[in-house]
Amino acid sequence: MKKSLLFAAALPAALAPSCTRQGGVEGPPNVVFILADDLGWGDLSCYGQQRFETPNIDRIAAEGMRFSQCYSGTTVSAPSRSCLITGTHSGHTAIRGNRELQPEGQFPLPEGAETLFHDFQAAGYTTGAFGKWGLGFVGSTGDPQAQGVDRFYGFNCQLLAHSYYPDHLWDNDVRIDLSEVNRCDDSYGTGAYAPDLIHEQALAFLDRAAAEGKPFFLWYPTTIPHAELIVPQDSILQRLRGRYPETPYPGARPDSPYFMKGDYIAQDEPHATFAAMVTRLDVYVGQLVDKLKELGLYENTILIFSSDNGPHREGGADPDFFDSNGPWRGYKRDVYEGGIRVPMVIAWPEHISPGAETDFLCSFWDLMPTFRELTGAAPADGMDGVSLLPLLTGKKGQREHDYLYFEFQELGGRQAVREGPWKLVHLDIRGAHPRYELYNLDEDAGEENDLAGAKPEIAEHLKALMREAHVPNPDFPVLPGE
Repeated sequence: MKKSLLFAAALPAALAPSCTRQGGVEGPPNVVFILADDLGWGDLSCYGQQRFETPNIDRIAAEGMRFSQCYSGTTVSAPSRSCLITGTHSGHTAIRGNRELQPEGQFPLPEGAETLFHDFQAAGYTTGAFGKWGLGFVGSTGDPQAQGVDRFYGFNCQLLAHSYYPDHLWDNDVRIDLSEVNRCDDSYGTGAYAPDLIHEQALAFLDRAAAEGKPFFLWYPTTIPHAELIVPQDSILQRLRGRYPETPYPGARPDSPYFMKGDYIAQDEPHATFAAMVTRLDVYVGQLVDKLKELGLYENTILIFSSDNGPHREGGADPDFFDSNGPWRGYKRDVYEGGIRVPMVIAWPEHISPGAETDFLCSFWDLMPTFRELTGAAPADGMDGVSLLPLLTGKKGQREHDYLYFEFQELGGRQAVREGPWKLVHLDIRGAHPRYELYNLDEDAGEENDLAGAKPEIAEHLKALMREAHVPNPDFPVLPGE
């Protein structure tokens, strides 16, 4: 509790507007990429959130570029992250589902995978990842260190990351035991809040990077606001408590055998807790920016904020109350817009014009090509993305996508493809009622008017693109017979 209260004492300073700017710094730009977990398009006030504020993330948008048509890799964590760090869409990427493996973790990225961490290392950068990994357990081919990460701290396993007061975290391949401070009993929630611990290590990484004088890539895949819904009982929660109507969530209690092993905790104040979690993340963002400015690094740093997929409805979360998916239909696990269209803001002083907004159609698999052009590396064969560097810097020559493709192996298998205003959705692919739905997003942003019967020629064209985009992966079957 003392640790959380000390953190909360910094809240006013972290939320206060900052006008300080450091002098220009020569050399390759640093990159800080903050990736929220299950944060919806509408969960930021710069995207329309009305029930709480995110001033620090809003400031990144005000000082940089806000994207209105950015898509995640797909609609759940592991494959979305695989798309991001390999520059491939979900019909090509190696990891296409949240597949659990023993003893602890998910199906690993294969040996020889090319990741953006490898690219940054090759360009002389120090690389760090702080938060949730989910792309291969410790010692596997997908271990962060095997995929180009110099320093990892946080959750390796996505399932265990459901607990915000875990019994352990990982520091590279060293297990950090927290069982004495985070107990699985009625005192649960009074120990060490994992996001606070991870945040401290990320700040320390910036201190070390500044001392070393090397460029760095900091990936910050936080678990917030993924369920479970819980936050320290400090001033952030106190400020929001009582503001919203509440319906308690009857989740797991300490006597459950699955408590701290995947099940979500019972929560009496899910609305206030969710708002406090996102507010806490916003404070973290402000403190990262303040640290960059304190170290004289901000002017030479690209700062990115996004989310791995759409909002969840688990553990008491209520995206309808918060309008978390904004104007879009669907949630996490859907291939409708609400499951895959995500917020993204990028700031880069002296390169991106402040207050810029773009409706450019882009996706997570564009980031690796962007970083490759940034570091001078040659484009890699097999990547599906396009570099966004011309768009970001206001230069000519920005390439556009022919189309975007998404797939999801659970819930009977799902696919989606977008070309221009047209979007084709393929649902229950392996189930009893497979079907296609066609939407014109320019005229029907909420995907309410299915035009598959009225526009068969467009539907057939988009079906052909689906067939072209999907390369079978025996570890993650989507289509019948795979």
